[in-house]
Amino acid sequence: MPTMMTGKKALLEMLKAEGVEYIFGNPGTSEGPIIDALEDYPEFKYILALQEGVAVGMGEAYARATGRAAFVSLHIDSGLANGISLMQDAFTTGTPMVVVSANYDTRKLAERKTDLAEMVRSVTKWSVELTHPDQIPSVIRRAFNEANTHPRGPVYVGLTSNALDGEAEMNIIPSTQVYDAGGPDPDGIAQAADLLTGSERGIMLIGDRVGEADAVQEAVEIAELLGLPVYQAPGGNVGFPTTHPQFMGALALRRSEHREVISRADAVLAIGGDIFSDLFYFTDVQLQESTKLIHIDSRPGAVGRSEPTNIGILASPKLALPTLSKAIAAGLTDSQKIAIDDRRAAVADARKAERTAYEAGVAELWDNDLMTPARMMSALADALPDDAVVLDDSVSSKQALRHYIQGQNPGDLIGGRGGAIGWGIGATMGAKCANPDRPVIGIIGDGSSMMTIQGLWTAANENIPCVFVICNNGMYRVLKVNMDIYKKDVLQEEEAGSSYLYMDFPTPFDVAAIANSMGVHGERITKPEEIKPALDRALASGKPALLDMVIDGAL
Repeated sequence: MPTMMTGKKALLEMLKAEGVEYIFGNPGTSEGPIIDALEDYPEFKYILALQEGVAVGMGEAYARATGRAAFVSLHIDSGLANGISLMQDAFTTGTPMVVVSANYDTRKLAERKTDLAEMVRSVTKWSVELTHPDQIPSVIRRAFNEANTHPRGPVYVGLTSNALDGEAEMNIIPSTQVYDAGGPDPDGIAQAADLLTGSERGIMLIGDRVGEADAVQEAVEIAELLGLPVYQAPGGNVGFPTTHPQFMGALALRRSEHREVISRADAVLAIGGDIFSDLFYFTDVQLQESTKLIHIDSRPGAVGRSEPTNIGILASPKLALPTLSKAIAAGLTDSQKIAIDDRRAAVADARKAERTAYEAGVAELWDNDLMTPARMMSALADALPDDAVVLDDSVSSKQALRHYIQGQNPGDLIGGRGGAIGWGIGATMGAKCANPDRPVIGIIGDGSSMMTIQGLWTAANENIPCVFVICNNGMYRVLKVNMDIYKKDVLQEEEAGSSYLYMDFPTPFDVAAIANSMGVHGERITKPEEIKPALDRALASGKPALLDMVIDGAL
């Protein structure tokens, strides 16, 4: 039965019906009606951020950790604009969020009124602004449906003052689960199976949507069945156990040896991800005419987006991979099985050799007075609890982190997967909200941390007991790395030196001191043997803490 209520009450009733627990927000005067109504809803946990990037970062990681849309409340056009960079990341990588902000009253023509829905249209799956209270239930219901169905992504709803304060008869009915996990086409599966069984130099690329579809074990079965080396496509989720003997790490187009891997392959099986994506354009990364690309994905538009695709299958990895496994197993000959056994052993040996080579490469500087990223990550990995959730916003220290810190299941290791820095501080807190019973540690570059350093106050104010680990190398090291790639591989200069202008921080950040000033326990760490005792203290405290790791930024 319809009930007379205000728009602001209808909004909160709809959030309650949708099962929302957390509101990640930074309010302004325009959100006054929502804050006023929240007095009657103690069941909501409003996590107050001092900067909008923190709120969006919290929502993004919370959504990825829980698998359902987060709710983020920002402030009119100015606050919304501050959140756009991380909304863009969420949009391009498919994180479900419902973002709202309030606006001027439409009953008076306001010279400063911005079209908020239009402002964020390019970074949202759907955007709309409401002007009447009775629009709220149906639009919020659609917003959650849109955010949670493929292709997932952020949705924006603008709320004018008169829509929030006005009254109307409302029906509070939540969204319903949309079962959009489509099955694969049988002909596509049959063709893919034939191609893969005939392949001798195949590789497998695993994207984020494998983990999101809970299809990690199914991916393992395919890899083992064919003896394929497995690479992580661009992304930040665990889609394949990182300790598996066939897992070769992230495929990075900016590494010439990885471009060679692609060029040597006669078949590429890409599953659940955006593939062959990089800022730089490399002329030598094109697939060879003899290389066949099979792409299985649940996201419409991802298949065949950039590279010539021989077999594209639009389906959930959870449904497609078991079907493909059966078809492959049925078609393998005895001689092919023997060849696959040999390939599987060779891949395991190659993985061991790569890891050994990496460790040999970092050994020379292992006992440096200033810790290398590798030494820091090694000590940190040894100190982590077995059930830890790790947030990876380590930026240029990512290679070291991914070598030493492992993730076996989706949710163990959550990485930033967009182009905007400033994600890690909020993301660490969002992941802790989603995992209250697991230790949560965010590993964050110093430059990224300073983008949203205000988030430390939020951690203290809300007593969110997570640990922030700062990779403090005193520079934008990633820019130096990318400058070298640009000079060497893009411009193909023989002398690839650079002055690295505007990439150093001559006045170093004392992030531990900043943390202490905001009510978060901060420790500055300069030696690897200090890491485990400090982490143990931080976790045992049950309060937010920050470990400021001073490391070497040398290239």
